[in-house]
Amino acid sequence: MQSFDLIVIGSGPAGQRAAIQGAKLGKRVALVERTEAVGGCCINTGTIPSKTMREAVLHLSGFYYQNIYGINYRVKDKITMADLSFRVQHVIKTEVDVTKAQLSRNGIEILRGIACFTDPHHLRVTGAREQAEYEFNVAVIATGTKPAESPTVPLNARTIVNSDQILQMENLPKTLIVVGGGVIGVEYACMFATLGVRVILVEKRPRLLEFADAEIVEALSYHLRDNRVTMRLNEAVESVEATADGTVVANLESKKRVSGDTLLYAVGRQGNVDELNLPAAGVEADARGRIPVDAQYRTKQPHIFAAGDVIGFPSLASVSMEQGRLAAAFAFGSTAVSNPALYPYGIYTIPEISFIGKTEEQLTDEDVPYEVGVAYYREIARGQIRGDTTGRLKLIFHRETKEILGVHIIGEGASELLHIGQAVLALKGTVEYFVTTVFNYPTLAECYKAAAFNGLNKLSKF
Repeated sequence: MQSFDLIVIGSGPAGQRAAIQGAKLGKRVALVERTEAVGGCCINTGTIPSKTMREAVLHLSGFYYQNIYGINYRVKDKITMADLSFRVQHVIKTEVDVTKAQLSRNGIEILRGIACFTDPHHLRVTGAREQAEYEFNVAVIATGTKPAESPTVPLNARTIVNSDQILQMENLPKTLIVVGGGVIGVEYACMFATLGVRVILVEKRPRLLEFADAEIVEALSYHLRDNRVTMRLNEAVESVEATADGTVVANLESKKRVSGDTLLYAVGRQGNVDELNLPAAGVEADARGRIPVDAQYRTKQPHIFAAGDVIGFPSLASVSMEQGRLAAAFAFGSTAVSNPALYPYGIYTIPEISFIGKTEEQLTDEDVPYEVGVAYYREIARGQIRGDTTGRLKLIFHRETKEILGVHIIGEGASELLHIGQAVLALKGTVEYFVTTVFNYPTLAECYKAAAFNGLNKLSKF
C-alpha cells in the first residue's frame, strides 16, 4: 500500500492549488481525478467553457461594435452552436495541457479513478481497470459541485438541459427558458439573448443576484430587458414537460405556462460527495452536499480539509484556488495569510459585473456614513472607442475619513478594471488617491478619477 503525506481529491482550482502547495512544502502528494481530463468542472464544463463561449458570442455577434457600425452589424450572420463549440474545445484542450504540465513539474502523482474513504486515514481509488488502497496523513476534499436536479424537471440533454449539457445542444433555440436567476442562469441568459434568441428568465426571488449592489443589478436588468429578455421574477416553477411537438413547457406555481424550444435548469448546484463515503472518514456534509469547515478549512477531522465549491458560497474559481492553497498550508503548519473581505467577485454577464467591498445596502444597515462617486463609460474616451457607452464605475467611500469602502463596476472589462480599486481598498487608501493619480489616456481606468471627482464634489456642497 502506497502512503502519501497529502492526498487531494479533485483536480479543479482548489485541488490543483492544494496539491501544488503541498508539493512546494516538500511533501509527497497524490491527486485523485475520476476523469481522464484534469481541471474539474472549472475547465471542462463550467467556468472556462462558459467564459470562452461568452467571448465567442461577443465577437461573432459584433455586440460592442453595433453602437458604431449599426444594430445590424455582425461578424457572422448565421451563428451556430458548432461555431461556439469550436473555440470552446480549443481553449479547454489548452487549459487541460497547462494544468497537466503544472502538476507534473511539481512531482504530483495523479491517481485515476473514483475516491472512497475506508477509514480516517485510508482511501480506495477505483479506476477503469483496477482498484487500489492508499494511506494518507492529510487529505483535502476538493470535489466541487454538480448541477442540482429536481424530480419535476426531467432533463433529457436535448431540450431540457442543465449548465453542464448546454454546450452539447445541436442547434441554437429560437426561444430559451432559463430557470434560475443566479450567476449561471443570468450569464447564459445574456449570451443567448445577445445571439438573438428570445429568452424568458424565471426566478423565484424578487431580484437577480441578491448579493450584488442593487443599483448595479438594476442596470443589468435594464440591459436584459432592452435585449428583449422577459423576466418572470417572484415566480417558481412547479413542473416542466416536453410536449409532443418538440417544445418545452414550464408550469409556474402562479398557474402561468411558459413555452419555448429549450429549457435551461440552473437552480443551484450540489456538492460532489455521494461516492466519497464521508461517514467512514468521520466527515459530514449537509443536505446539499456541502462540507462544513472552520476558518482554516478543517472538517470535523483535524487532518481532513475541504476547499472550493464543495464548501459552499462564494463558489468562485478564484476563491477556490486560494482556499486550496490555504488548506494545504494550514495542514502542514505553514504561515498563510489571506483576507476574504478583499476577495473580488466577477460575474460574466453582458455587460460584465465586478465588485469588491461593501454595498450601499450593507453600509446603510451598519449605519456607516458614506458617499458615492459614479463615472460613466460614455463620458470616457476609451468607452467611445470600444463601443461600450453603457458601463459605469461606482466608488463608495466614508464621508469623514474618505477611505474606500467598495467598488462596483458594470461594463466590458469590469473584472480587470476592478483590480485597481482592489489594491487601493486593500491598502486602506482614500478616494483622494484617484484624484492625484495620473492614468494612461485613453483608458477605462480614468473612470476612477472621474468617479472620485464626482463623489468629492457631492461633499463640497454640504
